[in-house]
Amino acid sequence: MKVYIDNRQSSMELSAVLREMFEKVIKESLLVEGKSLNYEISLSFVTNDEIRELNKMYRGIDSETDVLSFPMGEMFNVDLPMLGDIIISVDKAMEQARDLGHSLERELAYLTAHSMFHLMGYDHIQEDDKRLMRSKEKLVMNRLGIFKANKGE
Repeated sequence: MKVYIDNRQSSMELSAVLREMFEKVIKESLLVEGKSLNYEISLSFVTNDEIRELNKMYRGIDSETDVLSFPMGEMFNVDLPMLGDIIISVDKAMEQARDLGHSLERELAYLTAHSMFHLMGYDHIQEDDKRLMRSKEKLVMNRLGIFKANKGE
């Protein structure tokens, strides 16, 4: 497994501890789904302005969002197939962490897990699909011991 981290924001430092957490979340998400660890994943951290532009460009929605996922699938025949790109707005993650009353680290871990399941084909448009995706996200968070406001998931 190879994780490429691209930091294009200055609201927070991406410490070695955070980078390790992202890799653990990505790894656990793959394991929950029964996938091998033989993937590359790109993880970018951006501002609200940048994610708004990307959201407008790729989804036709002119507003900020917390995270965007761009799955690549297994279409490339290379040593480590690229699973896809995850782009997280640190500004939005900070706002959501504050509003939800938990740590920024927890919010970033959740957004990473959430996006990993998008990269692996899950969505949350239909209620049944949403429940399934949420259960997988919670399983990752619980396995890693990352909980909401110390109350458990």
